[in-house]
Amino acid sequence: MHPVVLVATLLAALAMLFLPRKYALLPAVWVVFLTPVGQQLYLGGFHFFVMRIIIVTGLLKIVWMKVSAKTRIFSNGVQLIDKLFFVWAVLHAATFVLLFRDTGAVTYEIAFLLDACLYVLARYFIQDREDVLRLAKALAPLAMVLAACMGYEYLTRVNLFSYINGYKIVPWVRDGRVRAQGTFANSITAGVFGATLLPLFFWLWKGGKARLLGVVGLAASGVIAVTSMASTGIMAFGAGILALCLWPIRKYMRALRWGIVITVLGLALAMRAPVWFIIARVDFVGGHGWDRAALIDATVRHFSEWWLLGATSTENWGADTWDACNQFVSEATSGGLATLVVFIAILSRVFGMIGAARKRVEGSRRQEWFFWCLGAALFANVMGFWGIDYFDIIRTWWYIFLAMIPAATMAARASIAERSQPELVSDAVAVAYVGQAAVADAVDARVLSPSVSSRLFG
Repeated sequence: MHPVVLVATLLAALAMLFLPRKYALLPAVWVVFLTPVGQQLYLGGFHFFVMRIIIVTGLLKIVWMKVSAKTRIFSNGVQLIDKLFFVWAVLHAATFVLLFRDTGAVTYEIAFLLDACLYVLARYFIQDREDVLRLAKALAPLAMVLAACMGYEYLTRVNLFSYINGYKIVPWVRDGRVRAQGTFANSITAGVFGATLLPLFFWLWKGGKARLLGVVGLAASGVIAVTSMASTGIMAFGAGILALCLWPIRKYMRALRWGIVITVLGLALAMRAPVWFIIARVDFVGGHGWDRAALIDATVRHFSEWWLLGATSTENWGADTWDACNQFVSEATSGGLATLVVFIAILSRVFGMIGAARKRVEGSRRQEWFFWCLGAALFANVMGFWGIDYFDIIRTWWYIFLAMIPAATMAARASIAERSQPELVSDAVAVAYVGQAAVADAVDARVLSPSVSSRLFG
């Protein structure tokens, strides 16, 4: 680990320990996303990347707060999405160990479960809409720094993060065009990271409380996606924009979803090749969408090899199938059918939570836009899943983003409760100041609201 990275990591760890909860995560986010992915300490057979050092520190703080102050880890209680996430993580680890049955697999999955604990940390540190806003504000200047460095890398073929990495990071070049990667393991995950931030930065601008940061973030996310020169990142970027543009028909999304299903079924009947070969047509910067389509096709054809526990190897399935550059394929081949199903259930649940929360706040355009932008960011992530599996620090962002959703949607329920609070308070005062007979008279005179009357006497 480079000395600069070590010092920054220690400072972020101290900040997480001693800063108030609402600020503790922000320095860690900056350090994690602006540190080259390979920086690590190797201790006892485990690779402690910067993110893992932060996670261990955060877990220590949570334990301390739980013991000393009786603080709840999840402020709004354990939700269904939390249970699904835990089941997914345990299934992923258990099936992988059962598949390979060696010490290396156990070590690998312990590290995977440690990484998954980032979700628990994020759920503790992100508890309401204000925490989501604070994190989005912190991500805007971070994205600006990353965009500036990736822009320089694109123009000069020099990755500035090489100077704190210990070795030179050589960017990929395709058809004479540099594919900037910044701190990420490759340009694809870098581009997807920038693309999925776009809707959040649009929310900063639209909400009016951080317009300047919103503009800065929007420009930065575009630079990151474009300089990565990855079709997947640009596709996710376009998906985020498309989702935002669907705002006028937000009340007709069910019809739109069924329309998409019917269209896909129609294409499946009309096309000579399987419908997933539509992906082969996706090419924005001279990429090769065919290998993604061929990977999905090979996974379907080799269902019997992976459905139970996953597959030990996919390289004999066809050309370039060794690289599971698709999140859904990665879930299937590393954890079997059960893991894939639970992963899809997680996506279904979070989409449902966001949609239900938006409906609860109908009439408040500012709150509706907040949930719409969250949904657009989720949609951009799902589109990114079709072109890459989240394996480097982009997985860190996915865990944090997932944790934002229950915090935000529970805040919508609290907002609804607050709206009805004045009526309940006035009813309680009426009850307190009159006797039981007078209360009955008050009910007859409709002093109390019908809802409270029914609770008292119904």
